[in-house]
Amino acid sequence: MTAFPETSAQSVVEGALDEDLGGFPGLDVTSFATIAATQRSTAHVVSRADGVVAGIPLISLVFRAVTERLGSSEVDVELLRQDGDVVQAGDVIGILRGSTRATLVGERTMLNLISRLSGVATHTRQWADVLEGTGAMVLDTRKTTPGLRALEKYAVRCGGGTNKRMGLYDVAMIKDNHKLAAGSVSAAFDAVHRAYPAVEIQVEVTTAAEALEAVAAGARFLLCDNMSVDLMRTTVEAVRGTGEQVEIEATGGLTLEVARSYAETGVDFLSVGALTHSSPILDIALDLVEGDR
Repeated sequence: MTAFPETSAQSVVEGALDEDLGGFPGLDVTSFATIAATQRSTAHVVSRADGVVAGIPLISLVFRAVTERLGSSEVDVELLRQDGDVVQAGDVIGILRGSTRATLVGERTMLNLISRLSGVATHTRQWADVLEGTGAMVLDTRKTTPGLRALEKYAVRCGGGTNKRMGLYDVAMIKDNHKLAAGSVSAAFDAVHRAYPAVEIQVEVTTAAEALEAVAAGARFLLCDNMSVDLMRTTVEAVRGTGEQVEIEATGGLTLEVARSYAETGVDFLSVGALTHSSPILDIALDLVEGDR
């Protein structure tokens, strides 16, 4: 698992606080009216469900940003869990001690972010568990929430998945519309290779014949789109038969129920857009400790 994307996280936190507080430094009319600036409390960040947590460093980032905005006393954050940990309902993830007002101002921003990322990590872990022992890995896609890509892809890694390309800039991916526009798989591949010779090229294919054409053109990463298990197996055997070192990915309409069957065809990867576009959140809450003022 690579490092937490702190620069991206800081930008996301500031934007989320602006959204919640109406700009900078912002205003929480309820907390400012009902809670004295000097009041202090202890609060627990608690998981309400079983899952895998991700984005735990965001807890500290959010409350540091809040106290800087408000000019309030600090909220001390004690983290009891780290990213990738499995938690059960009722587990305390972190303890906050300090300004009650700052704690409640930052509550929703913090919970929105870590609940979202933990949901992605939890969903990804289900795929990783299903694929365990097959040699195949689960990949994410670009189907991410705008502005949250670095964090959501980090959450995939926390759950045991692997990142594919970060965007349109770092890896070329020739899909059906590119092939149609260029005239053929070979023509599209050659055009990309001439324009950007140092960039990795991945090619989407839908038949075994198209896969072999792509390999002959020089492709060393194939996306086998919406193939049946039988066609996937036939395509893998054909590509392996060329003797070339080609990475093969199954993609399109995959579910947990069929994931292992596809993995057992010999593919290297299964890509799953649902890891980031359809993962439910992990329910996480913040509870003030009663009587601790």
